Amino acid sequence: MAKVATNTNFDELLQDDKLVIVDFWAAWCGPCRMLTPVLDDIEEELSGKISVIKCNVDDADEIASRFRIMSIPTLLFFKGGEVVDKTVGAMPRNILLDKINSIL
Repeated sequence: MAKVATNTNFDELLQDDKLVIVDFWAAWCGPCRMLTPVLDDIEEELSGKISVIKCNVDDADEIASRFRIMSIPTLLFFKGGEVVDKTVGAMPRNILLDKINSIL
């Protein structure tokens, strides 16, 4: 189950030994809503290897600003608290899974 990021808990949520995927999204964003079940499914499949954090850009504007999020959905991939990769836009499950596996 994805964790929810706020302006106050974000840095704490990044402290994880697993690959952390931060999903920048908004309720009004159609492609974001399409990506959510795909990401949920992959998180369940790769349980123990990845952690997913949902970051609503309307609620956590400081975080979105900090990482210069201009388009959503944007996924940032973190290892050891550092950004190691990024994707922008919705994508098919197999392409996202290949991307995640290449980072793992």
